[in-house]
Amino acid sequence: THSLGGGTGAGMGTLLISKIREEFPDRMMCTFSVVPSPKVSDTVVEPYNATLSVHQLVENSDETFCIDNEALYDICFRTLKLSTPTYGDLNHLVSIVMSGITTCLRFPGQLNSDLRKLAVNMVPFPRLHFFM
Repeated sequence: THSLGGGTGAGMGTLLISKIREEFPDRMMCTFSVVPSPKVSDTVVEPYNATLSVHQLVENSDETFCIDNEALYDICFRTLKLSTPTYGDLNHLVSIVMSGITTCLRFPGQLNSDLRKLAVNMVPFPRLHFFM
């Protein structure tokens, strides 16, 4: 999980992903990426960081689950009725998303699957692996 808006998540995160890809090219790489929004922007360079890091995700990730930062805040305001959401509140929402997506990997059932089967069924072309 990393943010595409900040320098650490966009720069260091994608560098780490590319290094892991070099060391383990046969493994499935799945990322949960928080996409910045102009309405809840922390810095002015967020669009640049996101644009430059998406290229690395196209090249080095097999599945990228995009999480909208503005939508996280909207859920906190409208659904959870929080007046000032903290990073802990936002991280809790992201953890719920991650838990829901990986349920079939962790629990037995008829729909047992793995990341490779998910990619085969959901990714039409290797470079189009971004899920919203």
